[in-house]
Amino acid sequence: MKLPRTTLVLILLALGLGSFVYFYEIRGATQRQEIKDKQQKIFSFAADDVQALTVKTKKLTVNLERNSQSSNPKWLLKSPVSEPANDAIVSYLMDLLVDGKSDRTFSITPKQLGEFCLDQPQATIDIKLKNQKTHQIILGKANFNHSLVYAQTDTTPQPNGNINVLLVTTDFENAVNREISEWKQPVDNKATPLPSILPLPTPTNSK
Repeated sequence: MKLPRTTLVLILLALGLGSFVYFYEIRGATQRQEIKDKQQKIFSFAADDVQALTVKTKKLTVNLERNSQSSNPKWLLKSPVSEPANDAIVSYLMDLLVDGKSDRTFSITPKQLGEFCLDQPQATIDIKLKNQKTHQIILGKANFNHSLVYAQTDTTPQPNGNINVLLVTTDFENAVNREISEWKQPVDNKATPLPSILPLPTPTNSK
């Protein structure tokens, strides 16, 4: 059976449209989401890639190194004291560095750094990887409703001299603004058991 020319053209158009919808809407949407997720990530390294961290705030500078001798603790404090670190506290920061995403990114001139307190930041985190590469994130002030923090990473200016500024979660503030006692491995504060009460001697009648 020979189809009319018009019908054949319509069938070909329908097939073409179906292919377009599949590749653009279905496969294309997945690829666009993957690209978007990659663009939003602050850093691209994995947790196991990190060898050392330096956390500098206005009150304290803490140097941490991965423990190469044992996994308990996983991290060691190197300064201002030398002792085991609090793995839970370090892991909290590591999760933000590895999985953290920026809400959005915009460009400013170097003269505008002060508007976001990036010239005198509240904290700077330096990351050293096992392959000797380094990364940095600088935390400025919070935005108007304190829902996000202005940040700057790997301070390489654009060809026009402008600088990218990110908006990141305020969890970064919580992760770094700590006392030195919080960075230390917690002491096992098990209560010392009280001595058992001995039975009193039975009085004897004197004769």
